[in-house]
Amino acid sequence: MLGQHPRGLIVLFFTEMWERFGFYTMMAIYVLYMDEKLGWGDARKAEFYGWFLGVVYFVPILGGWLGDRFLGQRATIRLGSVMMAVGYVALAVSSRGWIEPFYLGLVLVAVGTGLFKVNISVVVGSLYPLGSPLKDAAFNIFYMGINLGGALGPLAATWVRSRFDSYNLSFAAAAGGMVLSMVIFHWGRRHLAPAAGGGLSLVPAPEDVHAASAHAEDRQRILTLIALFAIAIFFWIGFYQNGFVLTLFAQRSTVAYRLLRPETYQAFDPVFILVLTPLLLAALSHMRKSGREPSSAAKIFAGLSIAGLSLVVMVAAGLAGGNRDQNVMSPLWLISSYFLISLGEILVSPMGLSLVSKVAPYRIRGLMMGVWFSATAVGSYGSGALGRFYGAMPHHQYFLLIAALLFFGALLAFLARKRLDRFAG
Repeated sequence: MLGQHPRGLIVLFFTEMWERFGFYTMMAIYVLYMDEKLGWGDARKAEFYGWFLGVVYFVPILGGWLGDRFLGQRATIRLGSVMMAVGYVALAVSSRGWIEPFYLGLVLVAVGTGLFKVNISVVVGSLYPLGSPLKDAAFNIFYMGINLGGALGPLAATWVRSRFDSYNLSFAAAAGGMVLSMVIFHWGRRHLAPAAGGGLSLVPAPEDVHAASAHAEDRQRILTLIALFAIAIFFWIGFYQNGFVLTLFAQRSTVAYRLLRPETYQAFDPVFILVLTPLLLAALSHMRKSGREPSSAAKIFAGLSIAGLSLVVMVAAGLAGGNRDQNVMSPLWLISSYFLISLGEILVSPMGLSLVSKVAPYRIRGLMMGVWFSATAVGSYGSGALGRFYGAMPHHQYFLLIAALLFFGALLAFLARKRLDRFAG
């Protein structure tokens, strides 16, 4: 699977893996910490959950601008890494009686993550020459690194909680993961030289000179990406129910086990990603050889439709007894929902990253990658804004609302499929 790819992809795989380990260790316990240790109500938890993720995914616009125009991608990655490490330490020392480090830690982690994410995605794309057929597969492989870290984080948080009964130690473990990420990135920096035409510099490659001057085409490319960003918002509204509403469903409605706690469920999404991604890549490779591989837009349409089905499962779970907020529901309801949302995620998120890398005008590639993450910001903030109604209405009605938004996003993807595929070749 890696034989044709540059060594830099391996470096970035493990850099991202340990960064995601830290982030998802923190996310697995974020809502539970606010609930059990800080004693906050659902509305306040939803507000902080939404704005935190909103900042995480809105700051990449700033990060892309800094990486494109001032600091360069690598320096911006290092800056974000340091901010995250310090932020996790601040969370680790916070408490109900000393809340200020909690606020500071959230700001540092959110801003640092935003600076890091966009620029490492640009570096991945830069490893491949223009038009490389390996780029989609590269982002799928890179996405496996994201999800390996995302799987290990909640499992680490579960182990720490069961062994030491401490959320603060889990925040400290997140800091340790971030330090490992920084070490790997520094050690492997010599393997991150851009491919011909992939470059990180501000000077356009020869193949791009004409395209950079064709302002009309650039406008069309930007409009195409705006359509993609609007569609992605609906996916992320549905996806980020996992960290808030589905966590509350696990806490309040699902039977608890010693090693299957509310914070554990967030490990299922990345585990499913790790299992399903190689199978999907193999299937797409086979289809590519016979000329039957679906277009990027078709993959995104399918992903949103499958994600909608994941919320339909939760509608049934609510009607089957989950509405009562009693710990009587089988874990299989949540696990089934996570399986479907994970399958949808494979088809939406890495394809979105790849499309941005292909379609964005060269001179603003980092900025456009940042705007992609800003669409995630709007969706993730929307998940928190809607999440405050979870306790105010029957749960099956809430899940039905989110499912409807995902199916609407799928309809938009179907209608925009020709525009999305126009520049993706």
